[in-house]
Amino acid sequence: MKDKTNLTGLNPDNFRSVINGKDTGLYILRNGSGMEMCVTNYGAIVLSIMAPDSHGKFENVVIGFDTLEEARRQSKDYYIGATIGPVAGRILHGAFRVGEKDYHLQLNSVSNTLHSGDNGFHTVVWEAQQPCENQLLLRHFHADGEAGFPGNVTVRMMYTLTDDNGFRIDYEAETDRDTLFCPTNHAYFNLAGMGTPTTSIEDHLVRINADFYLPIDMNTNNTGEVRAVGDTPFDFRDYHSIGERINRKDLQLLNGHGYDHCFVLKKPALHELSFAATCISPSSGRRMDIYTTEPGLIMYTGNYLPGFTGMHGTVYPRRSAVCFETQCFPDTPNNPHFPSIVLREGDLYKQTCIYQFSTQP
Repeated sequence: MKDKTNLTGLNPDNFRSVINGKDTGLYILRNGSGMEMCVTNYGAIVLSIMAPDSHGKFENVVIGFDTLEEARRQSKDYYIGATIGPVAGRILHGAFRVGEKDYHLQLNSVSNTLHSGDNGFHTVVWEAQQPCENQLLLRHFHADGEAGFPGNVTVRMMYTLTDDNGFRIDYEAETDRDTLFCPTNHAYFNLAGMGTPTTSIEDHLVRINADFYLPIDMNTNNTGEVRAVGDTPFDFRDYHSIGERINRKDLQLLNGHGYDHCFVLKKPALHELSFAATCISPSSGRRMDIYTTEPGLIMYTGNYLPGFTGMHGTVYPRRSAVCFETQCFPDTPNNPHFPSIVLREGDLYKQTCIYQFSTQP
């Protein structure tokens, strides 16, 4: 039965548990415009974003789940809605060097480490505090050697549902030893609304502020090349639907089984908050503009979603949702021509990402 105390209809009792001695729960954020978000502190998973369409109808626009166990299970395999870290993306052979020392991580995706392995931030019970109705502060102490990374790292995230209908994520981190740090959020969006049956996101219109993208090999590892988007299916400098070119016999699309690539964002200055992309659902009129301080944006079109059942019995088949992951470039440690993700002892890491919702006729 749906809970009537929140728009999403989630029952808070279904998210209360104790994992590794830490309490989990359901946190509900609301803004002054009627939007609502539901979050669990396990994995800092975003379970729902209730956003209005062009007629004022509120629907959930991200993949979510009715219970903590369902969210945990699908986060483990598909990272759905979770915070990813300490390092998002793939690290080839799980190998990197910081200073004069080599490190080797768990290999959990063919010949690479994906999203920091099986013990990354998506499996952490974050300390949660809600200072006001539209914000959630999440903290985690990432101990030296945890998930294979060096350094004791203190991580803070603030989720804010702004009154102008933005979902804003502010990250901060400090370490007592040089390490790697590059988190992201892994929400899966369908701006038509997560109804039953779930529609494909192939009709969604996308514009990405990028002249270049990063090719991948057959195992979806970055090749280290930076390639121009011109005259390719990766040219989203003007609006194109996701499905317009996704099934072309293009080697890069075949390697990714669709779009699963990092776009090199055009930025006025490194680490400046600036426009990254826009996604529009023609059927609902919902629009999402993405802003980030990061140099890269990965668009992943749900190519491996298997058709599992989630929130309120909704089934999520292949390409029923799309991710826009703001981060530095994948496999940066093994590509010195990419921007560095080394977090130095004594430095303060900062990152901001905004998913800004609006509507159009």
